[in-house]
Amino acid sequence: MALQIFGTRKCAITRKAERFFKERDVGYQFVDLGEKGMSPGELASVVRAVGTAALVDEGSKRYKDRGLAYMDYDPTDELLAYPLLARTPIVRDGPRAAVGDEPAAWAAFAAAARS
Repeated sequence: MALQIFGTRKCAITRKAERFFKERDVGYQFVDLGEKGMSPGELASVVRAVGTAALVDEGSKRYKDRGLAYMDYDPTDELLAYPLLARTPIVRDGPRAAVGDEPAAWAAFAAAARS
């Protein structure tokens, strides 16, 4: 399976992840969460790898605008409906995933891609 990076073009850490893989000549597919969210299967795979708590960006403006801090909600449903609630970047390599600024995990993904 090809490496995937989910994020936005405006996110500095997403651009850092892209640069990391480009510098190591590792191919990836970029998915802009502003244009297209993760499929239910992709989201389920990431949730199995990192859990839902790591995915929702509780410091984001969207989180505050939705009032999620004051309500019970299903994180998976919210992420499918509002992909920009996710912490970025989400780097996914099959069943493995990393969320946020995780150069050590990215290095493991790059090493696996080269072998």
